[in-house]
Amino acid sequence: MIVVIQCAARKQSDAGHLLRRDGRPVLFVSDPQSAPTDNAYFYSRPDDQSDNGVSWRAGLLEYNKNPENNPLGLLPAWKLYQNPTYGRIVDRIGIGNTYILSAGWGLIAGNFLTPNYDITFSPSADSYKRRRKKDRYNDLRMLPENTTEPVIFFGGKDYVPLFCSLTEHVEAQRVLFYNSENVPDAPGCTLKRFNTTTRTNWHYECANALINRQIEI
Repeated sequence: MIVVIQCAARKQSDAGHLLRRDGRPVLFVSDPQSAPTDNAYFYSRPDDQSDNGVSWRAGLLEYNKNPENNPLGLLPAWKLYQNPTYGRIVDRIGIGNTYILSAGWGLIAGNFLTPNYDITFSPSADSYKRRRKKDRYNDLRMLPENTTEPVIFFGGKDYVPLFCSLTEHVEAQRVLFYNSENVPDAPGCTLKRFNTTTRTNWHYECANALINRQIEI
């Protein structure tokens, strides 16, 4: 089994940042131009060109080629978010079978060293943080397309289109849990309704139910 879970707004307090050459930390957002004035950070999009002549995304991929050398203190994706569910998933199925669907970076492996960022699909988020359909992102696709393991997705409806897009060539069964009244549009996925009265971040409850073997695939 492979689990893909959406990212979260709350990051760990010790989350590392990519840095400009002058040492200023970069905070990745969807719309840097409308971000608040803050001299503590340099706001940028992941695919903007860095001051090293390549995109920040390309620089991050290069940085991850030698994860043992981590001078910026970047956290692996599964450790980046505060909610303990990410760690429980890793404990249950292993780091190699855990993936994060990130609004900023795409479909990334659980052990991918990931800098602090503030990008989301949530319609309630501040405008400069919110990723919209028209925005262009060179999303990463780290899930092997030839996997034979069933791929289970835990995430809200705003993240479903990205999950479907980044896994459309995966040969294995894709299972998507939902709890909305309307069945989500998820071509090629097996849809399973998760009944709960929880509305905000219900997908954590769902993921924990799987971890605790209260639901089956």
